[in-house]
Amino acid sequence: MASIEQKMANNMNMMGAFSKATELKSRILFTLVALIIYRVGAYIPLPGVDVEQLRSFFEQNSGGVLDMFNMFTGGALGRMALFTLGIMPYITASIVINLMTVASKKMEALKKEGEQGRRVINQYTRYLTIIIACVHGYGVSTFLQSSGAVLNPGPVFQFVTVVTFVGSTMFLMWLGEQITARGIGNGISLLIFAGIVAELPKELALLFENVRSGQSSILFLLAIFALAAALIALIVYVERAQRRIPVQYPRRQVGNKMYEGQQSYLPLRINMSGVIPAIFASALLLVPTSIASFAAEGGPEWVQTMAIYLGHGKPLFIALYAVLIVFFCFFYTNVQFNPDESAENLKKGNGYVPGIRPGKNTSEFLSFVVTRLTTIGAAYMAFVCIVPELFTAKFDTRFILLGGTSLLIIVSVIIDTISQVQGHLISHQYDGLMKKANFNSKRRGGRMR
Repeated sequence: MASIEQKMANNMNMMGAFSKATELKSRILFTLVALIIYRVGAYIPLPGVDVEQLRSFFEQNSGGVLDMFNMFTGGALGRMALFTLGIMPYITASIVINLMTVASKKMEALKKEGEQGRRVINQYTRYLTIIIACVHGYGVSTFLQSSGAVLNPGPVFQFVTVVTFVGSTMFLMWLGEQITARGIGNGISLLIFAGIVAELPKELALLFENVRSGQSSILFLLAIFALAAALIALIVYVERAQRRIPVQYPRRQVGNKMYEGQQSYLPLRINMSGVIPAIFASALLLVPTSIASFAAEGGPEWVQTMAIYLGHGKPLFIALYAVLIVFFCFFYTNVQFNPDESAENLKKGNGYVPGIRPGKNTSEFLSFVVTRLTTIGAAYMAFVCIVPELFTAKFDTRFILLGGTSLLIIVSVIIDTISQVQGHLISHQYDGLMKKANFNSKRRGGRMR
């Protein structure tokens, strides 16, 4: 009972702090406005496209890789809107640049230069984003003309399409960076999150309509929601889980005072890479599957065969998806966490792990622990993303927005955003206490004088 009352009191304190946190309110407002702008751009159609012809094509090819791409663009692909490419070219460019930081010594040296090196790497990512957006834009314009969905086909339409898609992708990249700097949460992840959530009501309405029309049963619908609820519970549990490495600091003397040793811990998350491996794996897998799907229409027999095997829910698609998720889990964890650097920082701060020698032994111990945690995290992420795919293959049904990838993105982004909001509230409360303490000390000083 006391714990419930304490939680209620903490919630009331948080609400009171939120009402006074003007900076946090402005950040949330900025984020909402940016997301509204993103959603408006997903409804403005591309000039010169026959919308009815395009809609009939997507209805004939629904349930495949196009639905998955459409999910990441928030429905913009199905409407062939200005933001049709979404943020996917930037994600693909980030994958390539991150891989190059490991394969290229020059890029690795830039990464170690700190803030200046990070700016140069970001600039390379932008240049590569433009190139990838140009290739995607040209491919989409060629596909639209070959499918007969263009009112006035020709070089002018292709040029306008490429320029429009490149400009919209760069704008979304800039918008995501602005959300990260001036808003709440990770901007790129929030843009993908907004697109998925915006399409969720339509997918739910489709599921209920299938039940009403007799295409699906009530038990099937309940099974889908039960699976989604179980996956959400698993995601929340694992994303909040930590392995705490104990760290001991010895006694130290400052002047004539002796300070007792302190014990702390180094928190290591089971899934250090977050939602990035699922996004990277989906983005990388969408490139060959999209090409195969578009080229299969009237193409060679081997291309049609590839399109079948790379179809959404097919065994080859599922296997490649699982392999890419596991690879990016280990790769991105290696990029984020450096055992040698962490061990060196502990040694400089006179900290040590009990029972482990500082320096090389600590680095090897941390590397061993992180490898085990990443193995568990990679297995968890592959399980969450693959189970709905197996469900789709088994029952031959659409399960895109209620699938593991979309649920993983939604839950992870919500957890990260809430954590940042709580961090801002705690910082605001701390600043208020410090101002109050300084004010009281000045008053006492004035009375003493």
